[in-house]
Amino acid sequence: MKNIAALQTAVTAALPDGEPSAAELDAIEIEMPLILAEVELLDAQIITLDRTPNELDTRRIRRARRRVLAARAALLNATVGASLPGGAA
Repeated sequence: MKNIAALQTAVTAALPDGEPSAAELDAIEIEMPLILAEVELLDAQIITLDRTPNELDTRRIRRARRRVLAARAALLNATVGASLPGGAA
């Protein structure tokens, strides 16, 4: 009996080395304020999972949501401003 796997060519490409490229690291660096704001929001929401949120929890979540929105707006403005010719935003 022939082994059919040996007769077939490889279907998938070679696996990458697993390390992020310089461009990917730069993208992560640019998005880091948004990532940290989202982590802060997630932490605030996790705190309230096993109990009823009190006023302090509510304020913490509201502040974290505002930080996420501000970070998203800043990232969007930086991205749009960088893509426009002449740096006009």
